[in-house]
Amino acid sequence: MPVADDSRTITLRAIISSNIIFYVISTAILFIIWDWIASAGLLGMPRVLGVLQYLWALTFDPLAGLGLFGHIWASLHRVLLGFLLAVVIGVPLGFLMAMNPFIDAIVGPVFNLLKPMPPIAWISLAILWFGIGEQSKVFLILLGAVIPCIINSYNGIRLVDPGLYDVVRMLGGSKRDEAFQVMLPASFPSIFAGIQLALSMAWTCVVAAELIASRSGMGFIIIMGMNVSSSDQIFGGIVVIGLVGWLLSVLLAQLERWLCPWKREI
Repeated sequence: MPVADDSRTITLRAIISSNIIFYVISTAILFIIWDWIASAGLLGMPRVLGVLQYLWALTFDPLAGLGLFGHIWASLHRVLLGFLLAVVIGVPLGFLMAMNPFIDAIVGPVFNLLKPMPPIAWISLAILWFGIGEQSKVFLILLGAVIPCIINSYNGIRLVDPGLYDVVRMLGGSKRDEAFQVMLPASFPSIFAGIQLALSMAWTCVVAAELIASRSGMGFIIIMGMNVSSSDQIFGGIVVIGLVGWLLSVLLAQLERWLCPWKREI
């Protein structure tokens, strides 16, 4: 009997330490407050059940030729394409700016000028340059996602402790050793934080991107809901965007733990 009690105690501690129970409680409280506000007729919010019923109906009753999962994939495809382009462009550019003062002097002023501009301000130019097809939508998502990649890659390299390079030199290491044994491992957590922020920004920009003559995607569902004054449809799109974004963030966090096991947990 004592052994069984100890086993239960360890299991309970494991659950609490993993924060799973707190995630469940906080999510439940959020939905309870949401449903209470809706039942009180405040803010024009729909009931939680009504939103779930709309999403279930959308799964089998297509909107503009696509069901729920078709619209999810349309947005996810745009987000992932813009996000991957942002990582491929932003991370190496941040590296080059941090490692080469000449490149920093050339690119830095232009980057600092463009950095404060919100992606939605580029909609007119995106249509002018790329038309109303997929290219303009991916371009807007790229603009929003590339900024955190550049900033975090730049700061990750610049903030590496110089003493670590001195240690490698004292041990007879080469420039290659400095790069692969010090610079990359020390800067990787910051770089990956930028990649996670870039993914969040990509999802933030998808609704703005789908303002451009879109006939698919979760942003399209939200905009159509606004046009027909359907709060169930609007909140359904918002909930799905949040859920898919959260799942992608969890996957990125797991990938970071696998690629960067030396990162300290606070």
